[in-house]
Amino acid sequence: MLERYLKMISESCVYDIALETPLVSADRLSSRLGNTVWMKREDLQPVHSFKLRGAYNKLASLSAEDCRKGVIAASAGNHAQGVALAARNLGIKALIVMPVTTPSIKVASVKQLGARIKLSGDTYDEAYSVAAGIAETRGMAFVHPYDDPLVIAGQGTIALEILRAHQGDLHAIFVPVGGGGLIAGIAACVKALKPAVKVIGVEPDEASCMYEALKRGRRVKLKQVGIFADGVAVRQVGKEPFRIARHYVDEVIVVNTDEICAAIKDIFDDCRSVVEPAGALAIAGIKQYVGRTGISGAELAAINSGANINFDRLRHVSERAEIGEHREVLLAVSIPEEPGSFRRFCRALGKRGITEFNYRYADMQQAHVFAGVQLEGGKQERDLLVNKLRDAGYPVEDLTNSEIAKLHIRYMVGGRVAGLTDEVLYRFQFPERPGALLTFLTSMGKRWNISLFHYRNHGAEYGRVLVGIQVPRNSRKEFRGFLNDLGYLYWEETGSKAYHLFLGDATAGQG
Repeated sequence: MLERYLKMISESCVYDIALETPLVSADRLSSRLGNTVWMKREDLQPVHSFKLRGAYNKLASLSAEDCRKGVIAASAGNHAQGVALAARNLGIKALIVMPVTTPSIKVASVKQLGARIKLSGDTYDEAYSVAAGIAETRGMAFVHPYDDPLVIAGQGTIALEILRAHQGDLHAIFVPVGGGGLIAGIAACVKALKPAVKVIGVEPDEASCMYEALKRGRRVKLKQVGIFADGVAVRQVGKEPFRIARHYVDEVIVVNTDEICAAIKDIFDDCRSVVEPAGALAIAGIKQYVGRTGISGAELAAINSGANINFDRLRHVSERAEIGEHREVLLAVSIPEEPGSFRRFCRALGKRGITEFNYRYADMQQAHVFAGVQLEGGKQERDLLVNKLRDAGYPVEDLTNSEIAKLHIRYMVGGRVAGLTDEVLYRFQFPERPGALLTFLTSMGKRWNISLFHYRNHGAEYGRVLVGIQVPRNSRKEFRGFLNDLGYLYWEETGSKAYHLFLGDATAGQG
């Protein structure tokens, strides 16, 4: 297998269109981690992503008859742009099926490259089904984003460049993982030429399909995936990539949204480039790996896989980066409702900087404070601060790892009401398109009353929505049926501490 792939990689014609991107040192990050960190700058490609390598390698291999009929692909972003540019350079007509939730900036980019666009479905899977059907009906060549040997070989050229550019002893190459095409190409090349070099995949915890597949020894389909790192939001790893990965990938690391945001900031600090969330996965993985293993003095390479990020999403990234770097803690603290209590609480925090402070009168006995506090000593200082406040008699909840607190509660403090009955709280992902809210309201009808509604958009394909609904207990079964029929991803948050402190019934628990 390795010899076959190494031959395909070596003979790939990607340089008709792709750049041999630089391998640059991340000096600031290297100093902090005590290891030498290298970044492979695939964000500098013509379409700001590695995807054009595999796309071009596939299209360049097509027969004259296939070229005459044209090619088709399904994608919400980087693969679409890679196929469109490759097709334009080769004089092939291209049709790209994109979800209707795809941000307009990505649709416009693909059109500018000369491809035709068909918007269909809310998700990649739905767009994929439509594209596969069209390919069969019209006899068009389907360009898969990752489950194709020629695509895998095209991506594998990145490994050749890394090994050529780095002459010393490389400990490991960290690779973002979605469907697996990139890491399959990297692993096949590296293990054929320098088997001692580790190949380590990195996935978001919201879409860890390769991690789960390797753990279980078979491909699995995730029930749902998060969309923050949309470039790797894949429910099931490809068949061919998994076949390669199970033999030649050393491990897969899973990172969370905060760690990804911190990595985006790290990359910006070192090279003034803003990568997309998927493009920062490898750096996030390196940081977690170093922290877990305690390795020092090693040479570590990360693939910055892409930089196609919507500007609107930078607000979300900046909000979460400090938490991901363990330089901020979010606390819910109850303080006495009496003169001087606020001053005493601030004194208990010491000279730490306050990043956020939300206060709301709760009752005559106590008030609830939502505070963001700067940290210098990471997780250890966070634990010390929480314990110090508790020792001082303050009831404290650490909300740093609470998604509902970070996405919604921090913007809604002060929403408590008295005497609210039968309220349940849910988080939803609404497709970011006209009619999504109307669909929700129409489906619900007049059966239940909406008692709270909060929406935030982070420039992604989906909006984040928090909804409070009054559902009497005798209709809970009917309500669960409504949720399942709706078709939107949802999570119940009724039991959340943050909800009960800042948004729930102000009279609950009072006799």
